[in-house]
Amino acid sequence: MQSPLPVRDGVNATRLRLPDEGPWDTAMDYMMHRWGHIDPQGIEDRFDAGEIVGEAGVPLDRTTPLQRHTFIWYYRSLPPETRIPVELDILHQDEHLLVVDKPHFLPTTPGGTYIQESALVRLRNQLQLPDLIPMHRLDRMTAGILLLSTNPETRGKYQVLFEKRQVQKEYECVSAAEPAPGHPAVDFPVVVRNRMTKSRSYLLAEVVEGEPNAETRIERLRTFAGPAGIVQPGAARAGSTVAGSTVAGSSEANGTAYDAGSARRALYRLEPHSGKTHQLRVHMASLGLGIVNDAFYPELLDKAPDDYAKPLQLLARGIRFVDPISGRPVEYRSRLELSEAR
Repeated sequence: MQSPLPVRDGVNATRLRLPDEGPWDTAMDYMMHRWGHIDPQGIEDRFDAGEIVGEAGVPLDRTTPLQRHTFIWYYRSLPPETRIPVELDILHQDEHLLVVDKPHFLPTTPGGTYIQESALVRLRNQLQLPDLIPMHRLDRMTAGILLLSTNPETRGKYQVLFEKRQVQKEYECVSAAEPAPGHPAVDFPVVVRNRMTKSRSYLLAEVVEGEPNAETRIERLRTFAGPAGIVQPGAARAGSTVAGSTVAGSSEANGTAYDAGSARRALYRLEPHSGKTHQLRVHMASLGLGIVNDAFYPELLDKAPDDYAKPLQLLARGIRFVDPISGRPVEYRSRLELSEAR
């Protein structure tokens, strides 16, 4: 549903659905029930100033009945945010797409305590593009290639590519050179498949067990030649191809390992077949190869302030697809490097 309020300071107006019934006579009564414990005077002031609107942008006042509108829109009062000391790098911009290198620690979209300090809001304000919308998302702790639509009229053509899995993504990560104790040796390249779920109320993605095709499966590949096919109905819903790659050091069959203190590490190339939250992190941990500086997998660590010297060693290296406007194959590559792969 289109908001009747424009983007302000790079941030969309908040939409709230009003209940069909309840012990509230007015829309303001319901907002006081939801948010009055935070800023009751601010809510009253917004209604008095006509800054809370319903369908078609009609301003509400203190007496507007609850049932008159299904949805209302308003601008949140945003607290000051400490700037995250990282910068976005613009790789490509045209009348349809914006391609950037998103750094570690910066979220893709506003949420929680990060509103102005998100890639989307920064770019909207920097480039004066209020209609900018991301075509996909990267975790806050993941860096690399991010595509955004600059043109609402052609946005749907690019969204279809992602919906139909016609976009191939390539990632890199730094992990241990050998699996952790208790995990079997891995002969790369392999495909890891399982069913995963991620709840908004819980930090971690979870592997679903106890149903057909739910177990984690590791399948040996004879070759590693490009994008994987679409997961068929009834198959595991989350799949990733994992292959060894190269890091400065001594050559090995599946990539090159190097010493980092007492731990030998290697750089891996990853291609996700699906787009589940934390999928690559979960799949690497399932191989006994948890990604360096991952505070979630294989073990959830105590929450601590961001350590900008120790970013998660996961990078969205490249993305490729057939451009729906030009009809030509395109590929965009990150210019970032993982700090532990140098």
